[in-house]
Amino acid sequence: MLKNGGTSDCPKKDSALSYVRLKTELYKGLKERALMDNSKIARKLREKVTRFSGELYNGLGKTATRFVTEAVYGILVSQSVVLTKMGRTLENDVPLRKIEERFCRQLAKPALWDNIQHTVLSQSSSRIKDDTLLVLDPSDIQKKYAKKMEHLAYVRDGSDDVIGTGYWTIHVNAAELNQQKVIPLYQSLHSQDAPDFISQNKQILDAIRRVGKYTHKRGIWVIDRGADRNVLYHKLLQEGFRFIIRQKGDRKILHGKTLVKTLQLALTCPSLYNDTIVKMKDGKEKVYQIEYGYRKVRLPENPRNDLWLLVVKGFGKKPMMILTTEPLRKNRQVLKDMFLSYIKRWSIEETIRFIKQTYDLEDIRVLRYACLQNMMALVLLVFYFLAVVLNNNQKLKLLAGHVFTAAKRVFGIPDFAYYALGDGISAVLTRNPGQINPLFIKKHRYRQLDLKFN
Repeated sequence: MLKNGGTSDCPKKDSALSYVRLKTELYKGLKERALMDNSKIARKLREKVTRFSGELYNGLGKTATRFVTEAVYGILVSQSVVLTKMGRTLENDVPLRKIEERFCRQLAKPALWDNIQHTVLSQSSSRIKDDTLLVLDPSDIQKKYAKKMEHLAYVRDGSDDVIGTGYWTIHVNAAELNQQKVIPLYQSLHSQDAPDFISQNKQILDAIRRVGKYTHKRGIWVIDRGADRNVLYHKLLQEGFRFIIRQKGDRKILHGKTLVKTLQLALTCPSLYNDTIVKMKDGKEKVYQIEYGYRKVRLPENPRNDLWLLVVKGFGKKPMMILTTEPLRKNRQVLKDMFLSYIKRWSIEETIRFIKQTYDLEDIRVLRYACLQNMMALVLLVFYFLAVVLNNNQKLKLLAGHVFTAAKRVFGIPDFAYYALGDGISAVLTRNPGQINPLFIKKHRYRQLDLKFN
């Protein structure tokens, strides 16, 4: 007790100091626990990459399997397709120059792209259902300052709408209408200056036929207005593919016995239903009041095939016109689902931006055309690992949840979570480096005696 009758505040100070010490020790414990957890996660990730590559590519041989495993791991960690950056992640004593030379030799193998594409489609074909949306999107890789890369050609940059030098690419991703999950199926790179190039129509048809071979023509192809071409329509209808293709507006189609342009028919199409659509544009929500109807039509070049033209008004001055093989009728949900099936393509476009930005695809520096094509296959593998393998079961989902935390994003995880997942994997593996052993995959052996009887 003090002379003035007050009490000493020493006990309060002691309790405050104890609380600070306790909190500090708790923080240290959590930090050590997090470091241990990240170390385990890094080890599991390396095991998953090894097992994933080994199980898929047993037919490649040891050297090619080793390269594929190391390349996938290198791209995941470095978030780059530059060979030297990929090589630095391997954590071995081999000189970087030797690793780069070995990568160049393996990357130039002509059968690599075909083999990787075969394995991805074989693994993912069972996931494709009758009404799965198969979104085909042509894109480009700009190489503004490249001079010595093989078969450089003029391409149009879709984002800036300018002509530059580079290569064309084709991406095919599968998705369900009411789900966020994306299944990467196909990626290719081509140049119109290459000696084996015939036309872009052939490149698109080759992608559709290759995917269709493995899926047994299940799924509905969703393509932008760039596919509004007679050659494509004729082949798709002739070979029995289902499709949803946006129209430019200048195509002549048959409505009954009347030959009319699609835009003219769309302007006179009655609006059966209306709806409200919210679209994100430049980070802001924009609300659209839309109306939609439909017309049954045929193509003059293929008059025996019935088609339907979905007309959506309210997105701009001109109505949106979508030509499809899927029967439409006077039902709000049927028409709305068809419209949503097409605009699902807008969200799938984000996968191409993700691949380009996260793995710096336009910084690719290999000079040979075959190497460029094979690198596209390796990037397809990386995205397949993120999108399919890491969500394969509950354990991998838990692993993915830990990796999301490591990404440390300021605004949390966006709807398109692959950005955070890619950053998180890179962060965990960079902070917990280790060697990856692609040649030996543990297999369970049952040590049961074999008894032989005469």
